[in-house]
Amino acid sequence: MDWAHCGKVTVGQATRYLSAFVMVLSWSRMSYVRFFYDQRPGSFLAGHQSAFRALDGGPRVVLYDNLKAVVAERRGDAIRFNPTLLAFAGHHRFEPRPVALARGNEKGRVERRIRDLRTSFLVGRTWGDLDELNAAVLRWCRRTVAQRRHPDDHTLTVGEAWEEERGRLQALPDDDFPAHDRVETTVGRQPYVRFDRNDYSVPHDRVRRPVVVLATPEVVRVLDGDDEIGRHSRSFDKRKVIENPEHVAALAAWKRKARAARGMDRLRQVVPSSPELLEGTAKRGHNLGSATAALLRLLDAWGPEDLESAVQAAIEADALHVAAVGQILDQRAQDAGTPPRLAVALPDDPKVRDLHAVPHDLATYDEMGDDDDVE
Repeated sequence: MDWAHCGKVTVGQATRYLSAFVMVLSWSRMSYVRFFYDQRPGSFLAGHQSAFRALDGGPRVVLYDNLKAVVAERRGDAIRFNPTLLAFAGHHRFEPRPVALARGNEKGRVERRIRDLRTSFLVGRTWGDLDELNAAVLRWCRRTVAQRRHPDDHTLTVGEAWEEERGRLQALPDDDFPAHDRVETTVGRQPYVRFDRNDYSVPHDRVRRPVVVLATPEVVRVLDGDDEIGRHSRSFDKRKVIENPEHVAALAAWKRKARAARGMDRLRQVVPSSPELLEGTAKRGHNLGSATAALLRLLDAWGPEDLESAVQAAIEADALHVAAVGQILDQRAQDAGTPPRLAVALPDDPKVRDLHAVPHDLATYDEMGDDDDVE
């Protein structure tokens, strides 16, 4: 078994680095190949399980190069195996066996198959996506490789030798080993979790919480304790944002509610009669958020004193809707012969929009001028 770097390739319209997981049965030489966009431990274990299923059984010994996913530490013949690999081997009942250091000849069968991939299968080949490529390489193993003559017995093809060897392979367990990458992280201020340089959405009420990301080559899951709070198709692009529409809709609704609450707080501070008007508006079936936003626009255009007076007049007339307040303000402006008020365009920053400035008494400036004249 070995990984092979296939270099930078074009898959569909994207350019990515491609790696091949290669497994060759020692006696029959039957091969299995699966391409991945990475060489993470989750892909490594997923390659094993898909190989065992494709080969109709598991071996009793798997020979490895000294990969980090297999060998955590080695000093001569003393080997400390990767704990996850040991658990995986125990689940499938095989012995992991690394080759000696600098002994490439001990896994020559795999090396020859990797050479075949580079000089035969990949040369001049085009494909649309990774699934298409993996389907093509599986056909290549089942047809081209399987039809070759067995190197030790020319009376057999590789495929015929595999038919004999299949009966000696171990039966596979009923359940799969959890072949995934596991990363512990924390949701930041925004409801997204970063994994492999991409951001995946989570519910907005889970910010600033520790979570666990479980990623397979196909799916990224986010767990908060025992609760699965996010499930996304995995992206192998970089700096992408992958969102669940339900997460986005819930966040937008929460933001609208929060904006309405901030707006009501602002109105309550500078227009004391506004809560009574809004309560009556809601009881009459009008949308409270729209009514609050409309009152805020009137506040920006007319100021707190004029708006408070108009709101009180609307309440006294039992005209509990914002349109009545606007009509009262327009009528008063027309009677006074003043031009219509225009709302001031303010930024969305609540520190600016909710700022209330108390008008200064201009008489103090007159007094300052009188003092200057005396001097």
